[in-house]
Amino acid sequence: MKKELYAIVDIETTGGYAASHGITEIAIFIHDGFQLLESYNTLINPGQHIPLHITALTGISNEMVQEAPAFEEVADEIYRLLQDKIFVAHSVNFDHSFVLHHLKYCGYDLRVKKICTVRLSRKVFAGLPSYSLGNLCRSLHIPLTGRHRAGGDAAATVLLFEKILQNNGIAHIEAMLKRSSAEQWIPTQLEKDKINQLPAGPGVYYLCDKKGKIIYVGKAINIKKRVSSHFTHNDAGSKRQRFLRFVADIRYVSCANELHALVLESAEIRRLWPKYNSSQKQPVQKFALYCFEDSRGYLRLAIDKKKKNLPALYSFNLLHEGMSMLRKMAETFELDEKLCFLNRNALTQNDFAFLEEPVFYNGKVKKALASLDEKLPSFALLEEDPGKNQTLCMLIDRGNFWGMGYISLAKEKINKSILKEILEPYHDNDFIRNSIYSYASSHPEKMLPLMD
Repeated sequence: MKKELYAIVDIETTGGYAASHGITEIAIFIHDGFQLLESYNTLINPGQHIPLHITALTGISNEMVQEAPAFEEVADEIYRLLQDKIFVAHSVNFDHSFVLHHLKYCGYDLRVKKICTVRLSRKVFAGLPSYSLGNLCRSLHIPLTGRHRAGGDAAATVLLFEKILQNNGIAHIEAMLKRSSAEQWIPTQLEKDKINQLPAGPGVYYLCDKKGKIIYVGKAINIKKRVSSHFTHNDAGSKRQRFLRFVADIRYVSCANELHALVLESAEIRRLWPKYNSSQKQPVQKFALYCFEDSRGYLRLAIDKKKKNLPALYSFNLLHEGMSMLRKMAETFELDEKLCFLNRNALTQNDFAFLEEPVFYNGKVKKALASLDEKLPSFALLEEDPGKNQTLCMLIDRGNFWGMGYISLAKEKINKSILKEILEPYHDNDFIRNSIYSYASSHPEKMLPLMD
């Protein structure tokens, strides 16, 4: 291996991700693998307020950086020190993302390989209780002064790096620097085998923290490629930084196609409510159409909040959607607005004097509901899954998504009652339902109409 130069870096910042936070201090130590060649350390005015909790952690206050140079004033020197070096840091993705982002903002395109001393330490000093910088220094008897200051932490990382080299760490460094290695970009707590085992087909993936808690759910046409993209691109936003910091495990479920993955992802987000999923966290449907017979024998239609144990005729996300549909039904079939709760004034004895007899009025209600049934399709959407040698089935029952699962039935034997015994029920929502309808309209040959 040719003689490399290493830039061992530590920074202090105003927050957790580069897109919205600044650097308050940076230390860079240039090392040739044998000895220290050069060092650089400066406070930086971040151009924004330093939060009180950051000051409590680092000791760097707003007053301390008031006369310090802005990053753009020292960017040229920082770029000079880092270019053509191997970027080394403890939890390197954090430091690298900040420096890369702020250099790019100043017009410098830094392209360097990087090495994480956390990952190196796990390989060279296996079995230690903790690989945080403070705990590593205690375990390896490395002096650490000026904790949570760039100069102190970087100096300790230099000593840690030298211990790694002294313990045959160069072989691990060479492996990490290979172009095919994932060691440079995967999260600190994640083993690269977790990436290697991911399939290249469609499915849903689950990103988990070190306690096994699912913190993000995603879908993909190619699971391995999509998961890797979370860590390999240079996005300076909060999501990538949180993934790099917290992801320690990846689970997945292979799916028959993209629609299957899309439906499962939507259902899982609403079931698990993962911390770092922002989309599709809207409340599930809250309103539904109900029919009941009152004490005078009249069938009454009403839109009400969805009940867990009462079967709904149709469901709505928003109250006004249900009220609009019910109003159209009342106009079309000449239903009484008060009996449909569209007119909130109480029914009086005089109102009943002008109403049709229940037997005639209820006939109109039944016609209205029959018309609604005609507009609410029931069908199975069937998709062959070569990977499982089975058929994926999604059931739409009277316009609503009922559930899905794998079946091994001939088409002529499929009906709603059988499917409801086989398939796993899922909560219906507009996103899932519209996705299935869209797919079905594009692939009508995969639809199997069903009768009650």
